[in-house]
Amino acid sequence: MSPRRPVANLDRETETALVERAKAGDFDAFDQLVRSCERRIWAICWRLLGEKEEAENAMQSAFLKAMEALESFRGEAGFCTWIGRIATNEALEILRRRKRREGISLDAFATENDDGPIPHPELLVDWREDPSRSIERAEVRRILDTSLDALSPGLRSVFVLRDMEGLSISETAEQLGITEANVKVRLLRARLALRELLTRAFGGQQLVHTHLEHAGLGGLASAAEVPS
Repeated sequence: MSPRRPVANLDRETETALVERAKAGDFDAFDQLVRSCERRIWAICWRLLGEKEEAENAMQSAFLKAMEALESFRGEAGFCTWIGRIATNEALEILRRRKRREGISLDAFATENDDGPIPHPELLVDWREDPSRSIERAEVRRILDTSLDALSPGLRSVFVLRDMEGLSISETAEQLGITEANVKVRLLRARLALRELLTRAFGGQQLVHTHLEHAGLGGLASAAEVPS
């Protein structure tokens, strides 16, 4: 189940009306809701899992579970936010099953010692922008995905949940089954690693700034600060 051509972003009034129709059994309305979220859900699953088949399975399972649980959706958050949480849970469960087969716990994903010193990257760009936001240019998106894939699963999962999906530190810790302190350390490591990887990929600070500005990346918290 690969992403289809998305519908235009739905305003809250349209989304609410579609949800009510979907709850009443209108499958076309549910399909419109799904299409408005598909690319975002695909991005979550792909960036957490890094394998096409597993990402497709997680996305399909998330949409099926959303349809089954639609009556429980109360609209406190947007529909795409709600289904994004379901997709995150599905992807994390696949990660857990994968690691159980390999005899490794989810908490052991990060090969780095969380209590050890934070290494200072050789190359750092003084970003004020955050690669968790929407990326328009395909080449920049490819480079970011490649850089994310280079992270250990533990660092990648923390970065995706906290910086890309906007979960709080406590919510990220709960999702991953680790402590809040572990989340903060791994997030800092992930941000530092991504900054260095992207700097290398673009071939220097000036080129990074040029490409990121053209691609419309959002703001990145300073890697010199422990994330909150």
